[in-house]
Amino acid sequence: MKSVSGPIEFWFEFTSPYAYFSALEIDAVAGRHARSIVWRPFLLGAVFKVTRMEPLPGQPLRGAYAMHDWQRLARLQQVRFSLPDIFPIVSLVPARMTYAVESTRPEIAGGLSRHLLTAMYDRGADIADVFVAARLGAELGLDEQLLFDAASDQRWKDALRNRNDEAIERGIFGSPFFVVEGEAFWGSDRLAMVDRWLASGGW
Repeated sequence: MKSVSGPIEFWFEFTSPYAYFSALEIDAVAGRHARSIVWRPFLLGAVFKVTRMEPLPGQPLRGAYAMHDWQRLARLQQVRFSLPDIFPIVSLVPARMTYAVESTRPEIAGGLSRHLLTAMYDRGADIADVFVAARLGAELGLDEQLLFDAASDQRWKDALRNRNDEAIERGIFGSPFFVVEGEAFWGSDRLAMVDRWLASGGW
């Protein structure tokens, strides 16, 4: 039986509703197994250039199913959900902010990501707007100016670009993707499998 240890890598795109639902549950999964979580926002747009896919809502048949599925997941998890007026968004701003916060306060990077996702899908916030995203970060006690500056800082532009490249190199093609000890699981429904994997030590 395979031994499992180390953090859960949580690769996600802010404009993915499935990432939102997973973000609400992943802490509980990690807590049950005394695992930390590494939050890894990336851009599906960069991946789509390789996979030749397009955003889910625009795909015939699959898009309609997803719209139904998101509402069903919201009822299952007993949370509010609606798509923001602007969707899908270009998530450069929240992703860069996450990496900036991770560099100095890694313990709160996940909290920021989850807060931004919740603001977007629960409250309809336009987290692609740097002013909106920075104010949301300030709700967690983070420095609003630091967040604002991070959105245009070349360090975090490069950090996000490097993560996009890493995602492609590692075969991460959708959101969310979970990686534990090199084992990859795609999709919010696979979080339950991650839970079992961690409980059993893998198979």
